Amino acid sequence: MSGPAAFGDLEVLADGDLQPVGWIDGSTNHAMLVEVTWTCPGEVLPVVVRAVYKPTAGERPLHDFPDGTLTRREVAAFLVSEAMGWAIVPPTLLRDGPYGEGMVQRWIEPDPSVDVIALVVDDDPRLRRIAVFDAVVNNTDRKGGHLLPVPGGHIYGVDHGVCFSAIPKLRTVLWGWRGRPLGVDELAGLECVRAALRSDLGDAMRDLLAPLEVAATIARTERLLRERTFPQPRRDWPAVPFPPF
Repeated sequence: MSGPAAFGDLEVLADGDLQPVGWIDGSTNHAMLVEVTWTCPGEVLPVVVRAVYKPTAGERPLHDFPDGTLTRREVAAFLVSEAMGWAIVPPTLLRDGPYGEGMVQRWIEPDPSVDVIALVVDDDPRLRRIAVFDAVVNNTDRKGGHLLPVPGGHIYGVDHGVCFSAIPKLRTVLWGWRGRPLGVDELAGLECVRAALRSDLGDAMRDLLAPLEVAATIARTERLLRERTFPQPRRDWPAVPFPPF
């Protein structure tokens, strides 16, 4: 699949049968590639898609995030992405799998002809939306390798398990627009998030995150709309993750 996610992905991911294909190299949280097989009612031939499955039980403990919460943060990031209307995060949900409860996310095959390092170094304008999204979710690990360009020009962002801390921890390779004014489109996306946080999105986030973390997300969104500029790096926190790619 290329471009923004197709309608029906969430239904396939939620109700399909998960069959492990193999472990994902470099994963610290026992992430695995799975095939999801689902048959639409009234159809004979099944739909088969690939997805990433991260079991909650496989999470590596972190000193600055509560144990067993990373999969929920991934789902919360998808919900914020959907509220913005930018399809940054691939379809993601929480469900049971071969190793218990876990996050299941539509597998995205990146375009191998695109140089991700060049996208970041050259401040490709398509990354502006992702920089705004990261500021809202307080992403503490936006590496270049978490950016997945696909044929057609769309760029996905993945690996959002260390987001939504109530403590400011933005750490990213996307600082090219720091301090610059937000565009009309970016402000509109933030307005959508603010409105959603006051209704259904807020309720869904409270099922996934601590109340203080939801309140901090609201506060970050309000601050971005008030200041109308991209955030600046903090002096008391590393600005760029290591390694950056």
